[in-house]
Parts: sequence; structure tokens; C-alpha cells
Amino acid sequence: MGNSIYRFLCGLCSPASDYRPHGAHPAVAALGRDIQRFEATSQVPDGLSRHVVSSKKAQANWYKKLIVTWKKARPTPRTPEEAARLVITTLKNHQKADVEGFLVFYGLPIPNAAASTPVPHTTHASKPEGCKFELHTLPVDAKAVADGDTITVYVDTADPRESGSVPREVQKAAAERTKARSVRDYQKADGLQKIIADAGYRQVPNARGEEVLAKKYRIRLRGIDAPESAMPYGKEAKEALLKLVQGKSLKVYVYDEDRYGRCVGDIYCDGVFVQEQMLKKGCAWHYTAYDQRPELAKWEKQAQSGRKGLWASSRPQKPWEWRRDKRNGTA
Repeated sequence: MGNSIYRFLCGLCSPASDYRPHGAHPAVAALGRDIQRFEATSQVPDGLSRHVVSSKKAQANWYKKLIVTWKKARPTPRTPEEAARLVITTLKNHQKADVEGFLVFYGLPIPNAAASTPVPHTTHASKPEGCKFELHTLPVDAKAVADGDTITVYVDTADPRESGSVPREVQKAAAERTKARSVRDYQKADGLQKIIADAGYRQVPNARGEEVLAKKYRIRLRGIDAPESAMPYGKEAKEALLKLVQGKSLKVYVYDEDRYGRCVGDIYCDGVFVQEQMLKKGCAWHYTAYDQRPELAKWEKQAQSGRKGLWASSRPQKPWEWRRDKRNGTA
């Protein structure tokens, strides 16, 4: 009861309109709501730590600063661009990775990424329509990219979605492997690594360089089909995808699973929609057999008109036809 009265009084002192102006974009409203909640409770939003590298204490400091600048802003931000500018100005002396991670968390545009499709806004409990679940990955290494439309990612088992499903034998093996490596018993460590890997896990570095236990996911980029490695422009497509994601933490919206057990999803990196970039660079085809989104067709047409990437060839072979011919022995 006491907390309810306190929140009510805080609401009287700090009207919602100060934080969530009428007609504001949903991303802006979410930011305003969290600033208001922090002023009342001193609690930062759940999930923010998956996007930034600094501690909870540092995050709390950001919201303290934002309370001041948000109240002083005239007019109060209503568009994502206005809110992003306010955040960037307020946190200008903080790490770039933190500022960008903060913007991505709220679906706000990042500087120099304005021409790309922004991350679709989701509240902490919601997902885009049709999305089954959402992944927040650890930084991607160079070996993770198989080709221009497939990537292997790892998710920290400390993530709430993963923490309750890690097999006990994997947890035990990971702890024992860490001890074995600390005393340079690499033979034992390698044996334990096999137990971990066979279960679909791996010990990998997080954004701070600390080794953590992570779950493995293979992701098939939804809506595009890149040239196979043995096809013309296959190597270039793989390198283009690698350049977009290497060393970055990704947000993945998973919609389905294909017949090979891969998650089919949309990938966002630093606020950039990866499939959009692959299509615009001419590094992939729009996979119309499985995805009819008009924006994908538009981006493919732009690359085709500009003769970019694979479209420099007058008659590039479609990868699904190339695979069919391989199966039939006619390639």
C-alpha cells in the first residue's frame, strides 16, 4: 500500500505528460515511461544490460541525467529522431557502445544509420507480429558466418530465456573446464569442451572479454537467398555479411525453423537491418518463395537498377536453381 501511495504522489509531482507527451512515437513514449519509473523507483529497465557494457550503477547515472534534460526540453521529444538527439547530447561523454546500445534498446535511430530501416520498436514484453521469440547475442566471431545468408550465434546463458534450461551436466562441465584451464590441464579441458559442444553450448567471450557459457543458435536470414559459396559472387556475399556483423552483438527476431533446424529470423546490428543491407549491396536475392515483404522487393530492385554486386552480371544464376541442378546432377 505504501509503495502505491508513493507512486501516486510521484505521479502528481511529475505528470506523465512531462515524460510521455500526447502523440509521441511508441519508442519515445517507452523512454519517457522508463525515465518516469526511474525517478519513482531508482530502478533501470530489465534487459538494458544485454545491450550495453557498463554496470547497473552506471546505467542508473544515465537515467539521473536524462531526468534533468528531459524536464528541461522544450518541447518534449515526440519523434524518435528528437529523442535520440536528446539521449546523445545527454550521454555524449560516455562510451559509444553504451550510447548506441541504449538507443537500440529503445528502437531509436543511431547516427549514420538513418538511411537504414530502424529496429522495430518493441516494449519489454512485446515482439513484432509473427515473431516467436527474440535473441540478444554475444559478439559474433569471423568463423560464425557460413555464407551470405547463414550465421551461427551464441546467447549468454545468463539471459532469462536461457538460464532455466541449461542441462546440469553442461553447467558442471563448464565449471570444471574453467578450473582445468586455470591449472593448464588442457587435455581434461578439451574433453569437457566436447561435452559442452555436443549439447549445443560453448564458452565464449562476452562484450567485456569475460568467458561465459552460451547457447548456440544457427540463424537463416529471413527473406533473402545469397549465392552459395561455390557460385559466382558467393565469396563476396559471405564477406559482406561478415563485415556487417563481425565483433557485434545482434538482435534476432525468430519467426520459424527450417528443415535443417536453423532459426529463420530478421537480424539487426547497431540499429541496421542486415537483410536490407545485403539486398541493397546486391549480395543476395529476395527469396520470394518464402517471403513476400514489399520492402525486400524494393531493395532488390534498387541494387538491380544500379547493377550492384551480383547484378553486375547480365544473367546471374538464382541460388535455388543452382541447388536444384546440383541435386539433379545437371549443374
